[in-house]
Amino acid sequence: MSRFFSSKYKNLIPYTPGEQPKDTVYVKLNTNESPFMPSDKAIKYASEAAKKLQLYPDPECRELTEKLADTVGVKYENVLVTNGSDEILNFAFMAFCDENHPVVFPDITYGFYSVFAEINNIPYEEIPLSPDFTINVNDYIGINKNIFIANPNAPTGIALTLSEIEEIVKSNPDNVVVIDEAYVDFGNESCIPLINKYDNLLVTQTFSKSRSMAGARLGFGVGCRELINDLNTIKYSTNPYNINRMTMAAGIGILEDEACTKANCKTITENREFTAEELKKLGFEMTNSTANFVFAKHPEMDGNEIYLKLREKGILVRHFSKKEISQYNRITIGARNEMEMLVNALKEILKEN
Repeated sequence: MSRFFSSKYKNLIPYTPGEQPKDTVYVKLNTNESPFMPSDKAIKYASEAAKKLQLYPDPECRELTEKLADTVGVKYENVLVTNGSDEILNFAFMAFCDENHPVVFPDITYGFYSVFAEINNIPYEEIPLSPDFTINVNDYIGINKNIFIANPNAPTGIALTLSEIEEIVKSNPDNVVVIDEAYVDFGNESCIPLINKYDNLLVTQTFSKSRSMAGARLGFGVGCRELINDLNTIKYSTNPYNINRMTMAAGIGILEDEACTKANCKTITENREFTAEELKKLGFEMTNSTANFVFAKHPEMDGNEIYLKLREKGILVRHFSKKEISQYNRITIGARNEMEMLVNALKEILKEN
């Protein structure tokens, strides 16, 4: 670091994003992207918006927000769209957490939570998962701290039920509970309807996974009007034009083609079940993932070795070095032919081993 770098960040460990290699063409099953292109409407609308890039975008994102609110069944005032769901999560850390309002989240979860806490100088506690990688709901009941939970969790893919989430929200009425639903569309029930019942619930989602827009950076939060107003204060104090014209237009196109999104999600869940069954035949053990990935280990082979050997064969998966999950690899669900290539490569690797 330079001699000018602020000492307040000297111990900051940044988030490590998944590999985006440029030197070789890989089967990319490492960053939970969709295997499908965005809908034709999204591409068309984004192309048209490119003709006006000399003009600032609408800071209110009015048309997109209205369509999104209608899609998820809430009012315009209950939604804030952001530059990916990472932005809405960071806004929530900034708006609701400080030295007097610490935060808790699982010790195995989305890696950005600890980074957001560190960079915003917020005290935080990481609560261990159960031995089977599930979140113990009782650990979060009435703890009187702000709470961030990914549901389904990452990288395990295991989800809490709607009633379990409600118990957590209800038992912490004086603290904000943020439920990160990045993977909710692959077989889970959203807790968005609960925002009408609880003023301390913020639900975040993304267009990156189910809506094929990881490269466009579009996310959103849903909560009561007062929470959204707080988050807007942070937005307008940092980056009022946070959604560019092309992304905004593409998002509108995506929302006008929900049938496409639902069909893609159905295909991905079918491919997930196919992949899980094939991996079981090879002796792999997996969590009960309801996301667009599986989390798998083999009892007779080191997890990092599997990752490296797959990489040699042109297939990228995500390996984590944290001790508790170091024997596992997170495998994004791609197109059926990509999953067949994965299975065939694993057969070869296990045979060689």
